[in-house]
Amino acid sequence: MSVVNSDHEASKISLFGVDIDAVTMPQAVEEVRRWLASDGEQCRFVVTPNVDHTVMLQESQEFRNVYEDAALILADGWPVVAASRLVGRPLPERVAGSDLVPTLFSAATEAQPMTAYLLGAMPGVAETAAANVHKKWPNVKIVGTYSPPFGFEKDEEECDRILAMVADAEPDVLVVGLGAPKQELWVHKHRDRIQAKTALCVGATIDFLAGEKSRAPRWIQKIGMEWCHRMLTEPKRLAKRYAKDAWIFPQLVLREWRHAR
Repeated sequence: MSVVNSDHEASKISLFGVDIDAVTMPQAVEEVRRWLASDGEQCRFVVTPNVDHTVMLQESQEFRNVYEDAALILADGWPVVAASRLVGRPLPERVAGSDLVPTLFSAATEAQPMTAYLLGAMPGVAETAAANVHKKWPNVKIVGTYSPPFGFEKDEEECDRILAMVADAEPDVLVVGLGAPKQELWVHKHRDRIQAKTALCVGATIDFLAGEKSRAPRWIQKIGMEWCHRMLTEPKRLAKRYAKDAWIFPQLVLREWRHAR
């Protein structure tokens, strides 16, 4: 894993076989903004591990390879943060991808504006999200949107077309909302060709920006139960996944706790 800020090299928490950056939201935003101000040639990408990612990381070497090359690894799920504290290697706070994007957009100023490309969500959703972004954050310009067809990641011509559209738009930030692990695997595979300064792998964030899906109330987020709200709003898609995670994740926490003793 390559994190560009030397301070972050000394601020990592090893958990579940991953070195998570021990940063707060303001620190994460500052780091991404630093990338945007730099002249780096390769796109730096951000991943946001939650419980589901943690379980997948135990099963997939390919997914672990993605994490090894990520420029920033942010603890998205409260259970991950809680586990870090239980085993005596505390992360400072949850830094959710769905909060990172609006917080980053809020940091754009008239003197330092920002451009972004929204890749993902169902047809029409990203366009609605773009309109909402323009209203709420006038210093952020959405320079392109695209909803890839199902199975696009296996179609090299389609991938080439997407990469060409992003290159033509020249965004500072590529917001990728394709779902895990597809979004992370796709960004990692094409990171040398993505013509953006950073790519944020942030799941349903585009849907949230569009108002197509609603975040859990803040009080539910604070008690670490946003996953339950998500499952209740999308039971057919998420119930089976969350049931598996609920079985495996406590075992992973127990293993970490034993190793910490």
